[in-house]
Amino acid sequence: MAERSFKEEVQKLKLGNGEEFRGEGILAITKALLESGVSYVAGYQGAPISHLMDVLSDANDILEELGVHFESSASEATAAATLAASVNYPLRGAVTFKAPVGTNVAADALANLSSGGVTGGALIIVGEDYGEGSSIMQERSHPYAMKSQIWLLDPRPNLPSIVNAVKKGFELSEVSNTPVMLEVRIRACHVHGRFPTTDNVRPSFTLRDALENPRRQVDRIVLPPASYLHEKEKIEKRWPAAVKFIADNKLNEFFDGDLSDIGVIIQGGIYNTALRALEVMGLADAFGTSRVPLYVLNVTYPLIDEEVVRFAQGKRAVLVIEEGQPEFLEQAINTILRRADVQTAVEGKSMLPMAGEYTGGVVRDGLTKFVRAYRADVLAEMPHPAPSNEATARLQSAMKAIEPHVQPRPPSFCTGCPERPIFTAMKLVERELGPRHVSCDIGCHLFSILPPFNIGATTMGYGLGGAGASAFNIKTDKRAIAIVGDGGFWHNGLVSSIGNAVFNKSNNVHIIVDNGYTAATGGQDILSSIANNRIRSTKNPIERAVRGVGVKWARTLTRTYDVAKMRDTLREALTTSQEGPKVIVASSECMLNKQRRVRPLQQKAIKDGQRVVRERFGVDPDTCTGDHSCIRLSGCPSLTVAPNPDPLRNDPVTRVINSCVGCGLCGEVAHAAVLCPSFYRASIINNPSKWDRFKARMRDKVITFLQQRMAQRELAAA
Repeated sequence: MAERSFKEEVQKLKLGNGEEFRGEGILAITKALLESGVSYVAGYQGAPISHLMDVLSDANDILEELGVHFESSASEATAAATLAASVNYPLRGAVTFKAPVGTNVAADALANLSSGGVTGGALIIVGEDYGEGSSIMQERSHPYAMKSQIWLLDPRPNLPSIVNAVKKGFELSEVSNTPVMLEVRIRACHVHGRFPTTDNVRPSFTLRDALENPRRQVDRIVLPPASYLHEKEKIEKRWPAAVKFIADNKLNEFFDGDLSDIGVIIQGGIYNTALRALEVMGLADAFGTSRVPLYVLNVTYPLIDEEVVRFAQGKRAVLVIEEGQPEFLEQAINTILRRADVQTAVEGKSMLPMAGEYTGGVVRDGLTKFVRAYRADVLAEMPHPAPSNEATARLQSAMKAIEPHVQPRPPSFCTGCPERPIFTAMKLVERELGPRHVSCDIGCHLFSILPPFNIGATTMGYGLGGAGASAFNIKTDKRAIAIVGDGGFWHNGLVSSIGNAVFNKSNNVHIIVDNGYTAATGGQDILSSIANNRIRSTKNPIERAVRGVGVKWARTLTRTYDVAKMRDTLREALTTSQEGPKVIVASSECMLNKQRRVRPLQQKAIKDGQRVVRERFGVDPDTCTGDHSCIRLSGCPSLTVAPNPDPLRNDPVTRVINSCVGCGLCGEVAHAAVLCPSFYRASIINNPSKWDRFKARMRDKVITFLQQRMAQRELAAA
């Protein structure tokens, strides 16, 4: 079950010649693939292209009608290796995954693919996850493309440009026998717009044709002496072919302006931001007309020397707007111009920050510095001058004044998340047995490193939690703990973490957090998901897999909310005399996905007049001591503090707010940690039966009677 369904939207993929598509960027990419005659598509989900995988999955029937094969790959390496089908056959294939972590995982396959080259068009669609909204290390796809000589497209973030990049990307790949990388930022993935459609194209050469007529080209396989010749072929044949195609098809764009003695060279993906910055400065209008000439690099690798020289010649200076570091484009443009003896000044990181996301304000400030340095006369004409230093100082002063009063709110688990009790149990065991070295992994469970749990020392990559603790496999009574999610386990962890631990006779403890989905990427199904999936194989137990690679001590807990059992099992794993790795599979369904699944069913049942019972928890303010251990040990967003109703007590009490989903963890924590009896459970009944109504009336009467007796005693005492 993915984060959202595209069942209705994918019908737009059937639009034919002369019709108009209106919708989101990821749907436009899928439509462009179908119009390009793609034969197969594969990929691994991850922001910002998770929804592209969801679209492909929901459109599987449409893909099958066209003879297009789609696979949800086990990892990015698996996806990239799928492009092997395009090496010997005229088959157009596309894969997609998050960058740069996806390209890191897929490095071996992509390097081999690029070395040997391709016959059919091979397109790698990477979601460029760079900037403040990213959850990964801050790196770019550009150096990877340079390293393996994969052409890199970075189209302007509008639907016609993105669709054109997909189509031309396949052609460029085939002309130059080189895989092509299409870089789409999060805004490009989710930008809305329209473009004229053409008919979807069935592959002229199919996968069945390839299987029935196998071909092999030994010189495409990366083995000496062919591998030495590949490098020569890249420079002497593929590069010139790519440069010619890019120039002939005008993939990069030039926009003239009356301020012809200066110019801006810009990555295509930053075009909208730069144009908005120019508009704020009064140097462009809302329709894209700029007074400053623009050279838009929809292809950022390779650069076209002729185009760079033509744009820069005769100008006093050009500003290169290149997001991220190092400044690959700026260095290359400097080299191109100096070799051509063009002395135009090249500015870039001298005017803009070396690193960090290029937001509208950042780009505006850089453009202002550039224009002030080379055309100061224009600034006086600007109707909306950039903020002065005085205004900036006032803003910074205001922010400094409110900072002490704004409490930081670290990212955390969702309300009712089944992973939260796992770390509550770990904190309880820590009280008994002392702190442990904890090796974390990638996924929702990584939030455990933040308050209130403060668990975890390192994270090395998806599925590498166990591998990250492998150096601590020494003879000692204090075992290390490694954590991996079910998504990471099937992606890489079974071999790299668990298999490695078995092979090296590790005594470490491994906790596999099984919430039923690759939850952090949007809730897609995996091998161990309990959901029925028409086109995938699910319900494959994790414990069976780990025992299959040699684990002897393994336990599966099917309800992580049982904190006491979770605590006892973890204690046993840390103290048992059993040799070898200890594996705990902590399994409960992701609450976010559960709510997405259950709530529509509940709403329909209520609407149909059926009896529906929902559990909610609360705190008796008269019993609560104000200790707040429940909050510190669970960190649930539904737990907060409220004023104490007792006039003689100042400590605020705990309160459960309306976001509660009734998971019961607060009560479980109170029981396992021997905290307090202040928690109670209430049942909310929609469409109650006659018996429900009778019980409610009887309860009201009993409560009213007891309250009246208490009031009478108070009056008598007075």
